[in-house]
Parts: sequence; C-alpha cells; structure tokens
Amino acid sequence: MAKGGLAVEIVGRYRVSPPPNTVPPTSLPLTFFDIPWLFFSPTQPLFFYDYPYPTSHFLSTALPPLIHSLSLTLRHFFALAATLVCPPHSSNPPFIVYDRSNFVSLVVAHSTADFHHLCSNHQRCVNDFYPLLPPLPSGEQEETQTPLLAAQITIFSNVGVCIGFAYHNVAADGRSFNSFIKTWASLFKDPSSCSVNSSLLPFYDRTAIKDSYRLQSIFLNHWRKRSSTNMVIGVSDKDLDSAMVRATFLMCPDDMEKIKGWIVGRCKVKNMDQPPRLTPSNLTCAYVWVCLIKSHEKVNGKLTGKNPSYFGFNAGGITRLGYPVPAAYFGNCIGFARTMATQSELSGEDGIIVAADAIGNRVKDLDEAFLEGAENWISEWGEFYGSDSEPHVMVSGSPKLDFYETDFGWGKARRIEEISMDNAKGKAVWFTQSRDVKGGIEVGLALPKPKMDAFTCFFTQLLPHH
Repeated sequence: MAKGGLAVEIVGRYRVSPPPNTVPPTSLPLTFFDIPWLFFSPTQPLFFYDYPYPTSHFLSTALPPLIHSLSLTLRHFFALAATLVCPPHSSNPPFIVYDRSNFVSLVVAHSTADFHHLCSNHQRCVNDFYPLLPPLPSGEQEETQTPLLAAQITIFSNVGVCIGFAYHNVAADGRSFNSFIKTWASLFKDPSSCSVNSSLLPFYDRTAIKDSYRLQSIFLNHWRKRSSTNMVIGVSDKDLDSAMVRATFLMCPDDMEKIKGWIVGRCKVKNMDQPPRLTPSNLTCAYVWVCLIKSHEKVNGKLTGKNPSYFGFNAGGITRLGYPVPAAYFGNCIGFARTMATQSELSGEDGIIVAADAIGNRVKDLDEAFLEGAENWISEWGEFYGSDSEPHVMVSGSPKLDFYETDFGWGKARRIEEISMDNAKGKAVWFTQSRDVKGGIEVGLALPKPKMDAFTCFFTQLLPHH
C-alpha cells in the first residue's frame, strides 16, 4: 500500500524468527481452499490500543518482550514466518516453505498524529492509515519467494500504540490469524508462562482437507493462465482513490430486531414467504446492501431495469464439509458465496426483504451443499472488480471472530481497522464483533466521500423507519 497521509518516523527494524533449532525445515502444500487467495493482495488489519506512557517507556519496557514473545509464537505458527514459493515457468504448483533463514519483518515507528481521531467512528481520510502498515510484497510481480507476514508497531507517545499487519491469505484465513495474534498476546501478557492454550495451537496436516470435487486442479489452471500484470484481483496502489474516506457504523441487537420485525410483519401483510435464516449477520448484510444500493443511486442517478447487483461473502467451511476438520486447522477453510438481486428491486420499498431473501437462501444452500458451484469461485470473485460503475458488494471479516478480545495487557483494542478493503474501490465492507455492545456488529467501509455521506444518511434514517 502506498505511503501517504500522516507522517511516521521509523525508530527500529527487526527480523523475528522462531527460537533457534525449534522448527525443522518444513514444506506445506496448498489446498484448494488456499489457491484462490493467490489472486489477492495481502490482508492489512490495524489494532489500536491505549498506552498512556511515553515512547521511551515503550521502547525500553514493552518492545523487548514483544519481540521475544513474537519469536515464541512463531515457534508454533512458523507458517507465517515462511515464504510462498512460486516455481517460475513450471507446472509445479506453489507451496509454502519454512527454513531456518526465514523471519518476520517487524518495523517500529513513532507518530505525532491524533490517535483518538484515527480510532473514531467518523469519516477519516484513507491516506491517514497507510503509514501504519508494514511493507509486504503483494504478488503483483513474479517473485519466486514471497514473505507471508510483516508487522509494524507505531507508538503515539503518552496516548496509544497501533500494531499493524500485512499477511497473505494464502497462508491463513481470519480464523487462523486470530489464533496467531491471540497466542502472541497471551505469551506477551504472561512472560513467565511458556505454555500456550492448546485450543490455539495450529494443526497443519493438509490431509484434513479432502478434494472430492477436484477443485485443486481447476484452481491451479486458473492461476497458471493469469498474466503477470493481473495476478492480483482488485486495484494496485497507484489506482487507489485518495479522495476515499473511512468510517465505522454500529448495528446493535435492537436494530437487528427492528429490521427483523419489520420484515416479518411486512411479509405477513403482503402474504409473502418469510426469508430464511434471519440471523443477526444476515440481517446486517441485507441492511448494508440496501443502504449501499440507495447511496449509489443517490450519487450516480436512478437505478432502472434489471441490472444485477451481486452480494458476496466468505462462508466458513469447518462445520459444513460433511466430515470433521480440527477446529485448530491452520490454513484456509472458507468458501466464496455470491448471490444477486436486481438493482431496481433492492432500491424499492421492499428492498430489505429482497436482500434478506437472497442472502438467506444462499446461506441455506451452503448449509446443504457447501462446495456446489465452487469451481466458479475465482471467476465470480473477479466479477466484483470488473466494473467500477456496478454497485456490487462484498463482505469480508466475521463478527464470529473475537478480535477485540486480543489483550496484550493493555485492555481491549480501542479500534480495529481493515485497510485492504480499500483495494475494492468502494465495493468491500468489513464486519467484526462490536467492541462495546454485546451481540453488536461493527461495519467498516471505505467509500468516496459523496457516497459515504449518502450511506451515512440512509443508514441512520432507515433504522427508525423499520
């Protein structure tokens, strides 16, 4: 991601590896769940924490044990210290390899920017966040070996700390990354303990994933046919819209119940079938989808005809595959789901019912046949980024992952942001568990300012109506 916005001063660079002679050289093949992520740029989460001490205190007191505990963590999560190897001009598939020369790059920086402004819900310029991210190759060039994880710690003296990451999803999904950062926080918080919560310890055996649909060969063929200039789905740094702003919205359980009650009541009045799976997450998805469609209409003009709006989301596969996969399996075990509705239907008076019905039925299909149609995942992903003018929406993240419970001893994170959604140029939404409201969902967006203003208006005005 291009650097810009606020200024940071680099105060240290470190190479962090597992403790010597604790991890043997290891090679991990990619499963069919991993291969589609070869097409994507790194995921870039930022964790902001209160830290009311000066920079000198952090550097002398907190930094050494942070580095040491990261090393201990990588003993178990060595795949994140490994590299992705892409054999050039070869029919051999990419794979992950760890050897004793591998390390995680850790940058330590200092900033005088307004920490509380960055941690707020209101609109902030997307450029303000890029200097908080560590550099990591995106895969846009034909590197034969690509690091999979980098980290950056930025200190805001007497106020707070931001721990930023960039990691390639080809190595781990959000569930696996959550286990990694929880383990790091636990080992830092209790340095006297060398033990790790057994439920967090990664399980690496790739034979746990069965390729009954022969998806690996299908996805590898997609990957081999890519050109060197379009390996990454989305946009490159130079194409990012610097006029975009970032904001966070909260969907509370009471809001979800209002929406659900309105849908149920409306369906009864109109003698319509009630949408299936009216869960908190699906209700939030439906509401956000409609608000984004209405925002697009307000900024770009009235939506007419039967042009489709696609809605995409990642769906967990651990419990949907029909055979047991260990909960601690380290790697990817999520699938891509897509549904659609016409733009005119979504912008109509029953748009939320249309959206909830489309999403609910797609989730129902996933519960019954998770991998049906999976051979189209990569091509369907690409359609979300094929046209800037089409109001498609894709949700990443999950409110089921308790990232806010990641405690380094400084309390809950003040704010968590996902920066890589900027690459989707206004089509991506990020969900995470609410920090302060039990059962609530935080909705993060990065949009051009006119569209963000419109979304804010619809998001806040439609709720009381429903």
